[in-house]
Amino acid sequence: MRMIEELATIEQQAQQELAQAQSLEDLTQWKTTYLGKAGALTRLSRGLGGLPAEERPVVGQRVNQARTTLDTAFQDAEARIKYATLQASLETDRIDVTLPGRVSDIGRLHPTTQVLRTVSSIFNEMGFQVWESREVETDEYNFGLLNFPPDHPARDMQDTFYVETPPEAPKLVLRTHTSPGQIHAMRRYAPEPVRVLLPGKCYRNEQVTARSEIMFHQFEFLAVGRNITMGDLKGTLKTFAEHMFGKGTRVRLRASYFPFTEPSAEMDVSCFLCQGKGCRVCKYAGWLEIGGCGMVHPNVLRNGGYDPDEFSGFAGGFGPERIAMMRYGIEDIRWFYSGDVRFINQF
Repeated sequence: MRMIEELATIEQQAQQELAQAQSLEDLTQWKTTYLGKAGALTRLSRGLGGLPAEERPVVGQRVNQARTTLDTAFQDAEARIKYATLQASLETDRIDVTLPGRVSDIGRLHPTTQVLRTVSSIFNEMGFQVWESREVETDEYNFGLLNFPPDHPARDMQDTFYVETPPEAPKLVLRTHTSPGQIHAMRRYAPEPVRVLLPGKCYRNEQVTARSEIMFHQFEFLAVGRNITMGDLKGTLKTFAEHMFGKGTRVRLRASYFPFTEPSAEMDVSCFLCQGKGCRVCKYAGWLEIGGCGMVHPNVLRNGGYDPDEFSGFAGGFGPERIAMMRYGIEDIRWFYSGDVRFINQF
C-alpha cells in the first residue's frame, strides 16, 4: 500500500533526525515537525478517509504504531540530552565545599504574639489564668447570654459572619469578640470565684482599611467574686498599664456603653511616647484609647451561674494589634497579616 510505504519513509527519516538532535530546542522542533498538530503523522492520518474501507483498519493501526514508536524514541532522546547537559555542567562548574553554608532564616515572633505573651505574663502575676475558648460560637453565647436581645441595636455594631447550618440546628457564628468565653468560664467555675484571661481571634465582616481587618485578636479579662468593685477594676487596669507601658503611666475611664457591663467605660492611658505632653501618635491629646471595660452586668452574672445579689465582677477587652501599633509606630494594621517577613523581622 502506498500510504504504508510513505509512513515507513517518514518514520525512518524521523528516527535519523532524532538521533542527530543535540539540544532541547532541536527536540522541540522535531516534535512539531513529526508529532505536532500540523506534523507529518497528523497530515498522513487525515488521508485515511480517502482509502478503501478494507484498507483503513490496517493503515490506521500502522499509523498508531508509528506514533507510539516515535513518541518513545522522543522520550529516550530527551533523557539522553538532559543527562548530557547535566554532565557537562558538572564538569565545568566548580563547588568549593569548604565555604560556610548559608544561615537559615529561623523567623521571629509575630508582634501580636509578643504582645499577647506580655499581656499573659502581666495578668498571670495578678492571679489570672489563661482560658482559651472556641472561635465558632452559637448565637446564644455570642449575643444572647451576654445581654443582647434579638432586636437589640447593639447587634448592629458588629457585622457578623454566620455559619450555614440546618434550620433545626442552633445558629452558629464566627465569634465577633472574645466575650463568649466569659460565659464558658463562669459556668465552669460557678459558684467559686474566678479570674481568667481570654485571648484569641475574632471575626467581623468589616471593610478592610488601615485601621480595621475582618480577622483580628482580642484579649479579655474577667474577675468574679464577692465584694468586687469598680475600684478593683481601676487598680487592675493601672497595674496592667504600668507593666505594659512603663512606670508612671496614668489611666482614665470615660463613660461608655456595652450590653454585658454596667456601668461601662472606655479606658485611656497617658501617651507613653510623649508622657502625656501631646504628639502625633496621641493626636496631641496626651491620651491613647486602649479598649473597653466595666462591671459585669447582673444578667450576665446570672447567665454564668452566679447570684448577682451575692457576687459581682469586672471585665474588659483590648486589642493586641492596637497596642502593638502604638508601641512600634505601625500605621497600617494590614501589615500584620501581609505575610511579609521583612515586617516580622523588625520585631
